[in-house]
Amino acid sequence: MPLFNSRLLFRVVGLIALASLFAGPAKAVESAWDATPEARARLLSAVDATGSDGELRFGIEFVLKDGWKTYWRAPGPQGYPPNLDWDGSDNIASAEITWPTPKRFTILGFDSIGYTGGVLLPVTVKLQDPRKAARFKLTVDYLTCAEVCVPQIATLALNLPAGPAKPSKHAFAIDKARGQAPAPAGAGSTLSAAWLTGPDDQPALVVEGSASAALSKADFFVDGLPGYFFGAPTFEDLGDGQFRATAKALEAPLEAVDYAKPGAEFSVTLASANLSFEQRTALGPPRAAAASSSGGPGLLLMLGIALLGGLILNVMPCVLPVLAIKLMGALEHASAGRAAVRRGFAASAAGIIVSFLVLAGLAIGLKSAGVAVGWGIQFQQPIFVGAMAMVMALFAANLWGAFEIEAPDAVGRAGAGLSGTGKDGIGNSFWTGVLATALATPCSAPFVGSALSFALSRGSGEILAIFAAMGVGLALPYLLTALFPAVARILPRPGAWMNIVRRVLAVAVALTGAWLLWVLFRQAGTAATLGALAAAAVLVIALMKCDGPRRWAMAAGAFMIGGVLVAALASAPKTDGPARFAWAPFDRAEITRRVASGEVILVDVTADWCVTCKWNKAAVLSRDPVSALLETNVRPMQADWTRPDPEIANYLASFGRYGIPFNVVYGPGAPNGVPLPELLSADAVLQGIEKAR
Repeated sequence: MPLFNSRLLFRVVGLIALASLFAGPAKAVESAWDATPEARARLLSAVDATGSDGELRFGIEFVLKDGWKTYWRAPGPQGYPPNLDWDGSDNIASAEITWPTPKRFTILGFDSIGYTGGVLLPVTVKLQDPRKAARFKLTVDYLTCAEVCVPQIATLALNLPAGPAKPSKHAFAIDKARGQAPAPAGAGSTLSAAWLTGPDDQPALVVEGSASAALSKADFFVDGLPGYFFGAPTFEDLGDGQFRATAKALEAPLEAVDYAKPGAEFSVTLASANLSFEQRTALGPPRAAAASSSGGPGLLLMLGIALLGGLILNVMPCVLPVLAIKLMGALEHASAGRAAVRRGFAASAAGIIVSFLVLAGLAIGLKSAGVAVGWGIQFQQPIFVGAMAMVMALFAANLWGAFEIEAPDAVGRAGAGLSGTGKDGIGNSFWTGVLATALATPCSAPFVGSALSFALSRGSGEILAIFAAMGVGLALPYLLTALFPAVARILPRPGAWMNIVRRVLAVAVALTGAWLLWVLFRQAGTAATLGALAAAAVLVIALMKCDGPRRWAMAAGAFMIGGVLVAALASAPKTDGPARFAWAPFDRAEITRRVASGEVILVDVTADWCVTCKWNKAAVLSRDPVSALLETNVRPMQADWTRPDPEIANYLASFGRYGIPFNVVYGPGAPNGVPLPELLSADAVLQGIEKAR
């Protein structure tokens, strides 16, 4: 047999040539390595063609020699991050890096942030036209360091044809690297406050927050405060998943101090052995660390402040309708025995305190879930506002005598039902307390803001304690009357005149319902408002004790009045100030720019449901001399928190505030802002403006 078979060789060559005609060109999914003695780099594609959605996943793979390191996007006092230059590429609209969670390491005696051994940086590329092929030419300027630092420049090239895209052999590695990036804050892992403390030339950064898992070997990295680099932090466990971390600045040049003023936004990446998340936050005003979670004088002082704030809530404008209901209850108890007076007022106090404990539980749950919490935020939800408007309609109709709600004696004795007919109406008294709490939450009385700021920045124990103290404060008039029932006997004797008082109080409660309908209209529009009004009318009709034409005539009249009210709401322009000046929309960046140019700005954080906010505008901001300044020399800026807004919530948190009203004045003399008291006065506003100027 011959050693060389020419005929067989020609057949093999022919088959290879024929196969090559149908195989087409090979699709490259990675560039060639660009190698140096210290490192090598290449560009990887997760797909083999451009596809159709216009977005491609790439990875830049760096492999470093043993002992060498490269840098994160905020590398520290030494080093610089990889810089990507896509010049010379075709069909690229944008490219964005996703940064895997880095580590802290020391090079030449300096702390730095980056990666050891190598890293794969995921890159998302958007195409100008996904129907066309794309050519990628990438120049990467990066730094490698060991005992010395060596700059590197890698030139990488990769082409992708047009057409349907299939995952490449690199797709898994790129997706795995993307999964190594910190998750967005949320689901129990979030930051609640951040501030600087200590001298300007070497401050310490303090951050507080919650973590959904125990922190082990934890660290945090800061990006967005130019000139500042913070060393390894110390962590303090505050209980219930809450933590506080403090890191001293290793390098903070004096010229960089302006970057770290309250309100400055930056990113914090928290990394631990079993958890990493990232959140953009803002610096709050400088303050001392809060008292430890174990209690002590700080907590005792705040409990006293919370008690006083709850007591003052009794005389705030938003609670006036509830005071009317309190008055009716006191009148009905006046002729009863001491035991009945005690039971009634004690039940009302219990309703208030239980309601505050429920609010505390909701705040703890929302905070644990990473949701922004604050005083009165339930009024940001149209469903809650509509339900409260319906409750007010029922109370008004009840006071007017349209119906009486009765409950079994056992339910009444337990305080779980309504019983409006007897002098021992324990259930009625209990629910009056619940209603008092519900209508008190749109108000932020003096001392309430301080107590809430302390509670909501702490753990579950403090939240429960502060809310309970506020509940006791609001319930204090009830408790005092229950302890000293003779107080009720100084009221006039019951008589026919009470029917007139009931009618007057019914009008007051109805006006509260009208205010709630106005809030609902601002939040959800005409259809939702008419729906709530119709539901209230149906409930009133169903409960009316009269029959026949009178029932329908009363219902039709009430609905017509409500319809006229809604029409008036729809046609009324929204204005929070006099016509001679207009509120500019809230913009934190605009504040910084205008203050730098010498302007004075007054920021008003408000909401349609915040009665105290409306009082501040009517009594102070819309009247001279403050109004004259807002027209001429001071720029008014308004943040509307009627509906949930994370930017406004973060802004409040940056000042350690969790409720409104909140007003602050900025100017050349106070670039960090001068917070004003919750209940404004002309003198307080003028003094704040003068200080800011």
